[in-house]
Amino acid sequence: MKSIQERLAEIFPPPMERGFMARIAELCDVSRPTVSAWFNNPEKVISISRTNAEKICAAFATNISPAWLAEGIGSKELSGNTVIANHRNVEPGPDLRAKVPLVSWVQAGAWCEAVHTTHVTEAERWMDCPVAHSSLTFALRVRGDSMTAPSGAARTYPEGCFIFVDPERKNPVNGDRVVACLLDANEVTFKVYKNEDGRQWLQPLNPTHEPIREPFRVLGTVLGKWEDG
Repeated sequence: MKSIQERLAEIFPPPMERGFMARIAELCDVSRPTVSAWFNNPEKVISISRTNAEKICAAFATNISPAWLAEGIGSKELSGNTVIANHRNVEPGPDLRAKVPLVSWVQAGAWCEAVHTTHVTEAERWMDCPVAHSSLTFALRVRGDSMTAPSGAARTYPEGCFIFVDPERKNPVNGDRVVACLLDANEVTFKVYKNEDGRQWLQPLNPTHEPIREPFRVLGTVLGKWEDG
């Protein structure tokens, strides 16, 4: 049986584009060293879970069987037009690799007073979003260090990275990353959504920043990030 490194090399032959492994790590919510071992460490016995294989195939290789990628079971390619997103753990999106607009925080702030965000007609650039998303999804460039996690954390969002925000996902669960409008200040912020015992607040990942407990409205849930360069 081929190793996981050999199976991944068949799907994603080198050289890979810059930042690709970081996108895989964010998609699967694992560390960069774990993804690097998946691709580059044939001496280490390591596996990809079926769930993560489904995520990778749904985002980057819809004709590849998750069972084959995860465990080397069955045929490499799905027969006919089988859609792997039919699995209960994966939801289909309108276009897994469609481009989304990069907007400014000023533009995002203009949506605080609106019931729904509107389609963006002016964008700084258009970016490929690697995961399933709605047609209203947009990207923001992270400002400041409030979402820069302490060293060793699996997920961090340093200043300058890009986040993908889906406005159709306005009902986050505890721990989701969200972009929210602070109602009193009419200001947009990116934080972790917290909901415990009926209390809701916005939590930064950086412990030097204070939680936000003033009223807010969720503009959208963050699907993932991409680091430029």
